[in-house]
Amino acid sequence: MQQVLAYETDLLEFEDIFDGSHVIEAKVRELIEGARAELKKIEATGGAAPNIETMKAALVDSNRRRVESIEAGGMKVIGVNAYTEGEASPLEAGEKNIQTVDLAAEAEQIARLKAWRASRNAGAAEAALAQLEADARADKNIMPASLAAAKAGVTTGEWAGALRKVYGEYRGPTGVALVIETGGEDAEAVRADVEALSEKLGRQLTFLVGKPGLDGHSNGAEQIAARARAVGMDAIYEGIRSTPAEIVAAAKEKKAHAVGLSILSGSHLDLVQEVVRLMRAEGLEHVPLIVGGIIPQGDALALRQMGVAAVYTPKDFKITGIMGEVVKLVAARARA
Repeated sequence: MQQVLAYETDLLEFEDIFDGSHVIEAKVRELIEGARAELKKIEATGGAAPNIETMKAALVDSNRRRVESIEAGGMKVIGVNAYTEGEASPLEAGEKNIQTVDLAAEAEQIARLKAWRASRNAGAAEAALAQLEADARADKNIMPASLAAAKAGVTTGEWAGALRKVYGEYRGPTGVALVIETGGEDAEAVRADVEALSEKLGRQLTFLVGKPGLDGHSNGAEQIAARARAVGMDAIYEGIRSTPAEIVAAAKEKKAHAVGLSILSGSHLDLVQEVVRLMRAEGLEHVPLIVGGIIPQGDALALRQMGVAAVYTPKDFKITGIMGEVVKLVAARARA
């Protein structure tokens, strides 16, 4: 469509074809006025730093309204809830139509890292790390020590590890701490099922949502956790970039009835395999594991063979329906 417009019209001769448009200018004014109004609210309550949690919650709530509108059909998304049938796209053909991570990539990177550490001056690297930690504890400017560490061949992970010893590790707010009401008959029905099953279990149905790996796209995990909370589950979600070990430890500590993983990085096979291994080692093989993300059909089959109870992709956009299926999975495992 862009090429047809480029060749058959004179649109490219104009810097801005919307310049002077009353409609576009009105929309721009509306955005500016809305942004300034939000900034005034933030400034009136102490600025950005003390309002990080509030701003994150507002983002999650805004996305929640958008997702609910898509579910209800009020907002049309082509290929999701409108015009879902059509001719096969050449972009979806072949094995590489979805980018996935080569399972050998981790081993290769670890080997390169070990080779790098073996080739550097170990004494200089250790001294640089010690100086970095000392400067951080003394509340000095850590930039000179950081530069010296880089020149000594210190890795990013080692640099960050030294600073974590002093400052700890920051976990940003998830925005799903508040109970977010979800209307509709479907939500009410699932809420009733959650209450009934919780009574049989002797405590509130607990659903742990984990975001393993380095993927920072959190919208999906946040909406799953928010909807789980809205239908009456005890939803546990601690944010992005958790390790498989941290997720499994949390599942054991919180006595989760189900674990959900959100993975959009393409590394689902490796990460899920590790989570499954750790869950079995901790005696949690009876807890259903659910995985959602950008997952090819072939990989979805492989995940189920690993023991994953259910796999969801972006086409599964009705979150309340997913919650209902989670209840059924927990109920089935509880009866077994």
